[in-house]
Amino acid sequence: MHDRLPPFRADHVGSLLRPPQLLEARQRHAAGQLDAAGLRAVEDDAVREVVALQQEVGLPAATDGEFRRSSWHMDFIYRLGGITQANGSIEVHFDNEQGGVDFTAAALAVAGPVRLEEPIFADDFAFTKALADETGMVTKLTIPSPSMVHYRGGRAAIDPDVYADEEPFWADLTAAYRDELQALAERGCRYLQLDDTSLAYLNDPLQRARIAEMGGDAEHQHEHYIRHLNEAVADRPRDLRVTTHLCRGNFRSSWAATGSYDFVAEALFSELDVDGFFLEFDDERSGGFEPLRYVPPGKQVVLGLITTKRPELESKDDLKRRVDEASRFVPIEQLCLSPQCGFSSTVDGNSLTFDDQRAKLELVVETAQEIWG
Repeated sequence: MHDRLPPFRADHVGSLLRPPQLLEARQRHAAGQLDAAGLRAVEDDAVREVVALQQEVGLPAATDGEFRRSSWHMDFIYRLGGITQANGSIEVHFDNEQGGVDFTAAALAVAGPVRLEEPIFADDFAFTKALADETGMVTKLTIPSPSMVHYRGGRAAIDPDVYADEEPFWADLTAAYRDELQALAERGCRYLQLDDTSLAYLNDPLQRARIAEMGGDAEHQHEHYIRHLNEAVADRPRDLRVTTHLCRGNFRSSWAATGSYDFVAEALFSELDVDGFFLEFDDERSGGFEPLRYVPPGKQVVLGLITTKRPELESKDDLKRRVDEASRFVPIEQLCLSPQCGFSSTVDGNSLTFDDQRAKLELVVETAQEIWG
């Protein structure tokens, strides 16, 4: 049983490898061979199993593995009122140790006033919470940050006949998020994670150049996003713990950006009104721990030291050494441990086996126990 508020000393980002029977069911559903109720039943069984896995390895918090989604963010974003799939697609290039891979996603369009038409993922959360409650675990729900609605398309994705200026768009979007947080809290959610790759991507000069080419304010966009994210979480219930997760892309063991947290660190850590930060630190792409000097008292930092991109298991001694290095910049009492990202940000999953995934989650729990007791 956990004895502190989330984020926990041993935690994880959220997504987990989809089991074969779930992938098969999704394919059959897409082909019209399995109805929605049949797919839901397979999903329910898979979620039961993955919550049991998280309990078995000793994690204090459980997610549903994002098993009911195709993508960590778009399944949520497309359910916001006023947002639709646009003609065309977005091409994103990811790098990996073998070269690279391209990801094609449907584009989005802000075609009407943004609003929350109904609570998103509410039924999914309720199902997971009922399972976690039986084990004494806390249920964590992960949703994309509001900046993810804006980052890929920028101003060009917003219909000027709907929003001639961006500020009314942001006002409506953050109001929709406030409504979502309130609805989730009313259903018993006490641990919510806002996933935000944009604030990590903006550390990469190539990403900032892309924003500038689109007409954005590349040097200050992270400050705008932080301000609007604060508006989205304003007035949240006092007992709702909110964290944010920042990574540089996670698709089939590949990444989209590089660069330390230096560019965004001062504004991010000192101004963003969240309770904790899940940060990617699994290799040299993320830079050193020096940016953590801006983390104020009272904020938790979850060090993503265990990679989900490769199967090789890290050594406890190396992990302890790196936690010690981080503690030179932020007190060890404010530190926690997790994998650097999810294991399956999309249905494709990273290049690991289910045994690899379990071993890495066990390593998080065992190492955290040895460090913090």
